[in-house]
Amino acid sequence: MIVCPNCNHPNPDGAVQCEACYTPLPTTSNCPNCGATVQADAAFCGQCGYNLHSNAAPAAATSVATVAPDIPVEVPQLVEPDPLLELLQPDPLGINSDPNPNQPATLPLPPTAMLVSPPPAPAAEIPPSSSTPTVAAQPLVSEPEVPTPSPEPEPASAVVEPPAAEPEPEPEPEPASAVVEPPAAAPEPEPEPVTVAAAPTPMPSASMTQLQQVTARLFYVQGDREIQLPQNLSVIHIGKSNDRIPPDVDVSGFSNSEIVSRIHADIRIEGDFHYIEDVGSSNGTYINNSPLLPGNRHRLRAGDRISLGKGDLVTFLFQLA
Repeated sequence: MIVCPNCNHPNPDGAVQCEACYTPLPTTSNCPNCGATVQADAAFCGQCGYNLHSNAAPAAATSVATVAPDIPVEVPQLVEPDPLLELLQPDPLGINSDPNPNQPATLPLPPTAMLVSPPPAPAAEIPPSSSTPTVAAQPLVSEPEVPTPSPEPEPASAVVEPPAAEPEPEPEPEPASAVVEPPAAAPEPEPEPVTVAAAPTPMPSASMTQLQQVTARLFYVQGDREIQLPQNLSVIHIGKSNDRIPPDVDVSGFSNSEIVSRIHADIRIEGDFHYIEDVGSSNGTYINNSPLLPGNRHRLRAGDRISLGKGDLVTFLFQLA
């Protein structure tokens, strides 16, 4: 029997969706370690804690190894067209048995004749070399004549003009009067606005972070007591003290705790949602008086009633604040 996680309707084994609300039902499988029934998407076995994803890694490695040797098998097939190249070779049938077949080696002689032609090319380059010195001789004669006469008279006239502008340094006493003014402005330093930047800015940031926090807790009905769920854990174990998986919510001191298994149930936190699942307890887990089968999980909402064991003797109310 598979219990719907949405409406808690019991469905027959093998059902794909709920008969009451048509919600897709979670698929289950067996733990490869202990054989317990677990959900197909579960990461760990709720009975023995075995890592269910450990079998997926070696399977991927073997699939890659089988593909590698298939690639080089196709390469030798590309060598088949080699017989066609043999027909293009001289005397492919081997008719000429004389040593004269070595004469085709004289075919590279035409390229040697081509090598003889490049020597006359450098001989043609000699005449342009003779033209270069004649061009260089002309600028040597023209350059010294132009710069020598023109620059000499110009600096003589330019040196005479600047002394006429020397009487201008008289306005120097004016900056002395301007220097006297800054000390009068010295009493103006009023850096008192520093007090305005006291500490009003951190106040709104602290209030904003507090509004985003959502805390979950369990209210123990029989003992009128609240239990805060730790926020730094993704899986919260509920049960009694043991050597295998120590509980985060220990009910050893509660009344009627003998009906609670040492490893009874887990609460998983995924974002802002909380899910509870039975991990193979002896007396079962009940949500809103409906049994929760091992391997299935139920999304908790504010006000849900959680009973550990039969008879509603150890009961909690799920609350959000």
